[in-house]
Amino acid sequence: MSLKSERRGIHVDQSDLLCKKGCGYYGNPAWQGFCSKCWREEYHKARQKQIQEDWELAERLQREEEEAFASSQSSQGAQSLTFSKFEEKKTNEKTRKVTTVKKFFSASSRVGSKKVPPERVEKIMDQIEKYIMTRLYKYVFCPETTDDEKKDLAIQKRIRALRWVTPQMLCVPVNEDIPEVSDMVVKAITDIIEMDSKRVPRDKLACITKCSKHIFNAIKITKNEPASADDFLPTLIYIVLKGNPPRLQSNIQYITRFCNPSRLMTGEDGYYFTNLCCAVAFIEKLDAQSLNLSQEDFDRYMSGQTSPRKQEAESWSPDACLGVKQMYKNLDLLSQLNERQERIMNEAKKLEKDLIDWTDGIAREVQDIVEKYPLEIKPPNQPLAAIDSENVENDKLPPPLQPQVYAG
Repeated sequence: MSLKSERRGIHVDQSDLLCKKGCGYYGNPAWQGFCSKCWREEYHKARQKQIQEDWELAERLQREEEEAFASSQSSQGAQSLTFSKFEEKKTNEKTRKVTTVKKFFSASSRVGSKKVPPERVEKIMDQIEKYIMTRLYKYVFCPETTDDEKKDLAIQKRIRALRWVTPQMLCVPVNEDIPEVSDMVVKAITDIIEMDSKRVPRDKLACITKCSKHIFNAIKITKNEPASADDFLPTLIYIVLKGNPPRLQSNIQYITRFCNPSRLMTGEDGYYFTNLCCAVAFIEKLDAQSLNLSQEDFDRYMSGQTSPRKQEAESWSPDACLGVKQMYKNLDLLSQLNERQERIMNEAKKLEKDLIDWTDGIAREVQDIVEKYPLEIKPPNQPLAAIDSENVENDKLPPPLQPQVYAG
């Protein structure tokens, strides 16, 4: 199917970005579509149910044990008393620690009846987050107990395989031939790559926000009107494909796990982060239908046999940058050379196989002839002695001529 045919844009309903429980906050795929608040509630319910089941199992096992050892009631009673005291001490210690942490992070007043403003509480929480996460970054970022590194390698390989995707395929409303738009695209890519160099979750989230604002500015300059949400998501997908940010999944998981939940649930930070998660999910599931391509063309592009840029070279505008034109011509030339190299390699492998088959055939024919006509080696005959030889033992030779003198 021609790339110039009409394409449908990538549309995501804004309601799909919200928590599926309907609380009005932004959801997150890492929380199964819930916001952090609803996810904690659901997790707490599941956890309480599991704890209840464990307690019932423990009580049942305890009753069976008491019935089995009813004869040793006195010793069993002493052990039960010791175990009860140990459990009571452990519970009190855990309760004390939980209470201390709750008091430290709660918004309650510490100075009499004076209430701390929410803005100040938010600022204090940000500073605490910055201090703690900077200290613990090398221990909690991409830990060995998770599969974050495996996901990083998978998404990086996937993005490399999709390097042929063009803005036209994604219906990206951005014209990179405009210098200002090109600068915005470069800044957006720089910001999304810079996210990996930050240690604090809030700073990583700020990189995503800056990248998104550059995208909105690029769309606004191109269309001469404010950008919409339907324009933003395809452009964000294109930026991620073009930039291929390092350790993308690890950074997303790090922000999800340790960033202040209120930032991810509301505000522009939460909106941009949710769109980034949607963009990554779209890239992981991208197929021929998503790009309005035939399955045959999609497979050829993914395998590197051809490039869609060849079909676009004929549609350059007169004002297009000469450097960009030359770049795409060089890419087409490299693609052609790659195809020629693949054909030569296939022919070389075929020739090698033919030579091996020919050698084996000759060897079989020679072996058949040897078996059919075996070679008999007879002992060599003794060589004849020379006439004037002194070999007197050879009686088969005539006697040597003797000189004779005739009288004249």
